[in-house]
Amino acid sequence: MILGDIANRIGRSARGLTGAVGETFGEPTLRLGVTGLSRAGKTVFITSLVANLMDRGRMSQLAAAAEGRIDAAYLQPQPDDTLPRFDYEKHLAALTADAPHWPESTRAVSELRLSMRIRPTGLLAGFQGARRLHLDIVDYPGEWLLDLGLLEKSFEDWSRDTLARAERREIAGDFLSRLKAEDSSQELEEARAQALSESFTAYLRAASEAGYSDCSPGRFLLPGDLAGSPVLTFAPLPPGDGTAGRKSLRREFERRYEAYKDRVVKPFFRDHFSRIDRQIVLVDALGAIHRGPGAVEDLRHTMSDVLSAFRPGRNAFLSQILMGKRVERILFAATKADHLHHRQHPHLSAFMQALTREAADRAHFAGARTDAMAIAALRATVEETRSHRGEDLDCVRGTLTSGKSAAFYPGELPQDPQRLLGPARDGSEHWLDADYGLMTFAPAKLSLRPGEGPPHIRLDRAAQFLFGDRL
Repeated sequence: MILGDIANRIGRSARGLTGAVGETFGEPTLRLGVTGLSRAGKTVFITSLVANLMDRGRMSQLAAAAEGRIDAAYLQPQPDDTLPRFDYEKHLAALTADAPHWPESTRAVSELRLSMRIRPTGLLAGFQGARRLHLDIVDYPGEWLLDLGLLEKSFEDWSRDTLARAERREIAGDFLSRLKAEDSSQELEEARAQALSESFTAYLRAASEAGYSDCSPGRFLLPGDLAGSPVLTFAPLPPGDGTAGRKSLRREFERRYEAYKDRVVKPFFRDHFSRIDRQIVLVDALGAIHRGPGAVEDLRHTMSDVLSAFRPGRNAFLSQILMGKRVERILFAATKADHLHHRQHPHLSAFMQALTREAADRAHFAGARTDAMAIAALRATVEETRSHRGEDLDCVRGTLTSGKSAAFYPGELPQDPQRLLGPARDGSEHWLDADYGLMTFAPAKLSLRPGEGPPHIRLDRAAQFLFGDRL
């Protein structure tokens, strides 16, 4: 095991040196990680970002585009032959069809390379030719990022935390009832183990569908080719009395939990996360607000867990695989800003900044720049003002997934985000003075002029923060 770890570290050092030499004498590469929890809009974000970098008419806040210094942007074969390619063409076709629809979500790691040819600036610009920057976009599920927290927890610690959350959620009732009927000190019976694990997985899926953010282990929701394997066949257990034998259910679940960390979590961070230069984390903050204080508090804790992935000093394993490398910039983006009138966008941005501020202050980034903003990678609505009972309401109008057109007023987000975070921390069951609605809009039918990408809200500002300095 020790020799294997040494070999892996030497291999990573060699790959890092090779990459550095390649960038020094060749063309620079920037790896942009894109992640988010379910329904945050990762697929749409990547598709719209690439389309708007190829046709830059709507990217006025990206300095290199506004100054006309990007001569061309085009897709090239990705450098990693072992990763699936992000299916940009299929996703763009879904958004731009005669009957547009949201593309299918990606459920594993994928990658896409966009190369940009950029004209230089400065006194020597006339003597230098255009240079190229390769933007390697790496898409991975946010649920996998949350698994990093498992590396610092024993099976007993993880079980205690997971069951404490489950006991506060009605949807965990079936799993908790089945768990209560088990005696984990008895000898393992595989059929019982599978039934308990399946009940736990069903609870995690229900929690995810209900809008809860912290639903780890992430591969239980997105198992891929690991479905049905022992490494995904375990569940949290209540504290034991120390009598469990070597062949007991408890001992076997503990062994499988440790195998999950070693064979699933660590390889992901070693092979993918450790190579990220810049990172955007997409968050469905409006969905959490709509579902109530409990969902907001859950999201706050989740953001803290996500941020733990960017502070490798606490985790020996992560410190070893990064070997001094850190993500340089991290953007937290509240998506679906088009569900609000633009007058409320500053309120959503303030909520996002406050949501991540507490966790960011604890993370001690040691040089990493962070920011938070509200965006819509693809604008699906238009704004209008309607009169209701003598009061003007700022609404948005769009096409629902049912095909009907509807105007929607979501409620007034408070200017002070603590009016949302305070009740969430205090355990309130409902918002005291307001309700916040949410609708599911379909993509609007697009009619794009030459040189224009899909309409968006602040996608260009997000791009400027993430990689504008490299252009």
